[in-house]
This record gives sequence, C-alpha cells and structure tokens, in this order.
Amino acid sequence: MTVLNKARGHFKDQLAGEMNAIEVPEWETTIYYKNVSTFIQEQKVIELHGKGELVAALVETLIQKALDKNGKNLFSNADRDVLMREVDPNVIIRVCTEINATKASGEQALGN
Repeated sequence: MTVLNKARGHFKDQLAGEMNAIEVPEWETTIYYKNVSTFIQEQKVIELHGKGELVAALVETLIQKALDKNGKNLFSNADRDVLMREVDPNVIIRVCTEINATKASGEQALGN
C-alpha cells in the first residue's frame, strides 16, 4: 500500500466518523457537523475570508457544514441570500463559532 493510499484511507475514515451536534433552540433544531472537510470545501471559505467578506464566509461555512442527523446538508447554495438577509446573524455567528471552535480544538489536540 502506498503512502497516498494510506493518506486517502485515513481521511476517508475521518469523513466517516461521528458527527458533533449543536442545539439551536431559536430554530427548534439540532445541527450536526463533522470536524473535517476537504480542501475543495474549505477553498471558498478561505477565499471569502481573504477578501474580507467575513459574513459571506460565515454563511458559506453554515451551508457547507450544517447537516441533519442523517448527514444531509440542511442548507443549499440557493439558501444563501435568505441566510444573509432574513436570518438572525447572531445565531449564525454562534453556530459557526462553535463549528470552528470544535475544529480548532481537534487540531490542537492532534498537535497541528
């Protein structure tokens, strides 16, 4: 088995791992998410953040990471404008902060 195959297997295992959950009482729901994501997924968030479009980066994070209990996306790209204009930004900030904090704490625990 090559190193690339081992690396791919490791990442596949991480993607298949358990989901974390955030209770969102304002929306009467639980949002599930995973600590890991692909570079393709992260690219748009990094790009928006680099341009100083922090609100758009938060909404992109929510669209990409928010899942239902079955692992299906709760939001789509078509929901972007509604999320940016008609949803409480404080809730979005809180949810995205928790998603990003869990990811950061996991990376710190791994020594990255």
